[in-house]
Amino acid sequence: MNKTDDEFELWDLRVEVCGDPRDMVCNHIPGAYFDVKGENLEFSGATTFSMYALAAILPLLPAKQRMTDPNDWMTTDAEIACPDPNCGARFRITRTGKSTFRHSETTAVPLPAPSLEPDD
Repeated sequence: MNKTDDEFELWDLRVEVCGDPRDMVCNHIPGAYFDVKGENLEFSGATTFSMYALAAILPLLPAKQRMTDPNDWMTTDAEIACPDPNCGARFRITRTGKSTFRHSETTAVPLPAPSLEPDD
């Protein structure tokens, strides 16, 4: 197998707190953000980020990292509401760039052998 045969791309993401602080009942800080690169979350400086908001956002991040059809809602919808229904905070997920990874460097499970049958 050629080393580049197992490459894949993921979007790098930025998740930023947005909204009017007067509408927020939680301790969100507008402008606070974290970046997602591969499986890693990189937090900005000494800023805090609510673990409850993070718990609501985390399930969406792997889907936002994947390449999607231009018509897919995952491509266009970028804001997540705070999980507290009384809080006006939003969390904007922005695709900031692409990173290339290799299957062989991200898992111990080998890729299946290529099929010998012709493509339909």
